[in-house]
Amino acid sequence: MNVLTKEYPISLIEVLRAEKVVYQYIKATPLIYYNSLSNLIGGNIYIKHENHLPGGSFKIRGGLNIMHHLKQQNIKGVITFSTGNHGISIATAAKLSEIDATIVVPKGNNPEKNQRIRETGAFLEEVGDDFEQAAQAGVQIQKERGLYYIHAANEPHLINGVGTEYNEILRELPDIDAIILPIGGGSELAAAVTVLKTVNPRIEIYAVQAEASKSAYLSWKTGKIKQSTNKTFAGGFATGTAYEIPFNLYKNQLTDFILLSEEEIAHGIYMALTHTHNLAEGAGASTIIAAHKIKDRLKGKNVVLQMSGCNETMKCVYDSILHNGGI
Repeated sequence: MNVLTKEYPISLIEVLRAEKVVYQYIKATPLIYYNSLSNLIGGNIYIKHENHLPGGSFKIRGGLNIMHHLKQQNIKGVITFSTGNHGISIATAAKLSEIDATIVVPKGNNPEKNQRIRETGAFLEEVGDDFEQAAQAGVQIQKERGLYYIHAANEPHLINGVGTEYNEILRELPDIDAIILPIGGGSELAAAVTVLKTVNPRIEIYAVQAEASKSAYLSWKTGKIKQSTNKTFAGGFATGTAYEIPFNLYKNQLTDFILLSEEEIAHGIYMALTHTHNLAEGAGASTIIAAHKIKDRLKGKNVVLQMSGCNETMKCVYDSILHNGGI
């Protein structure tokens, strides 16, 4: 599988090249089998703990890879838009590469994520009421300041960097049958398809998204890029449109799509704490709930659930425990 863009190909070969960059800064994340989840769901359940990475999410892989290439081009300053994890990734990777970073987030964004961005020394701009308005503002600021604009999803170097996660999974669990992944912008799904379907087309790939922000689901369902309302509390899902490059990679490669209510997403945070003793954000914990919803389809299979990130507000964590398990 090899998708060409004007700038760079997205392929398994490029993912392997990205490993040489990414592993200068990080180690492979744990892939852990959980007996309690396996008993609950009926398959052999493993969690890929991307929440253990610097910045608290899988996105640092893509950030490190694109920053490596930009440094080779002597780029001095970058800008991107984000609801948090992508921004944290770019800010963290930019600092490591000694490149100035400006991160544009919507007003009212997760304060813990904002703080992590500021801690890298990046410039934080709070503009717009949602992800899409922040993106529009980012384009305008880029023009005014002459910065290199890093799209949160339509960037081949990001996708190739994220793909390093799936090589790690294949090395540890070569007989994987299925994987469940949350989707926001779509880089994780695009990377999974690029690696997993190239190595073994029989691997089932399930996507999970919030019912309150289901643009990727609507796009997959219709075969055309669609927009939707964007009202979820879970920042990792909070996109109101699908994006061209990731969508063209995953649109014909998914086994199915699972939508979750806001209550189910919150319950996932509680389940992650209960079964793994890990703090996961809404999108990061969603794969556990999604697996439980389709457990009949996963029975007896080797299943990987991506815990994509851990950057949740303490209020959401508190509310999840209070409403689901008591204090």
